[in-house]
Amino acid sequence: MITDPQGTVLALFLVFCRIGGCVLAMPGFSSARVPTHLRVFIAGALSLSILPVLWDTVYPAVQTSSATYIGFIFSESLIGVMYGMLARLYTLGLQFAASIIAMMVGYSQPSASDIFEDSSESSLSGFITFAGMMILFMMDFHHIVFRALIDSYVSMPFGGIMDMRSTLISFTDTLSSTTFIMLRLCSPFLIYGLMFNIAIGFINKLAPQIPVYFISTPYLLMGGLFLFYFSVAALVSQFGQSFASVFIGR
Repeated sequence: MITDPQGTVLALFLVFCRIGGCVLAMPGFSSARVPTHLRVFIAGALSLSILPVLWDTVYPAVQTSSATYIGFIFSESLIGVMYGMLARLYTLGLQFAASIIAMMVGYSQPSASDIFEDSSESSLSGFITFAGMMILFMMDFHHIVFRALIDSYVSMPFGGIMDMRSTLISFTDTLSSTTFIMLRLCSPFLIYGLMFNIAIGFINKLAPQIPVYFISTPYLLMGGLFLFYFSVAALVSQFGQSFASVFIGR
């Protein structure tokens, strides 16, 4: 039986601010293809499910003044968005690597609609992005994010001042680790594109009267797609396995 309905609702809303901020920025859930009402329902359901676990931590915070409670709302939302953005940076790195791969194999055109956002990208990069997100959901990456968000009530309790220096360090470390991982994943295509274009440049010097660059495009695309066929499984697998080390390490 609920003895304090008002306090329960206020505590639930504080939990919703942190969870909702994370869902707002987390990859997959924050997609333009996911309706706004569905995001609110997901955040609300998660808040209801973890409120009993965090009751002893959250409920004392609502026994404060109105100004302090409003400050809690802003700080909790900011913390949730920060955790969601840390996960989102990793998936943005995959889009960066997919764009490099599509450019190196000569498959940058024609453009197609982005699967997750209201933008355009090549069909190959869209396929890689979708496969990477599917692997992340199959490996329950959202469980890792939500578990870290619940543990954050110990490292970032109510009433504490958010350490912006540590937050910026977490963002820069995530960007650095993500960049190295994505460059490693697309390095075979970078080497392939570099060697192919150097070879075509030498051929053009030997036979300048032939439009080598127009003739070479089908061969560039064919070789790149063969390379993609043999490496896509390892690429997507390493992308999914590296998420936990990048996110938990922050």
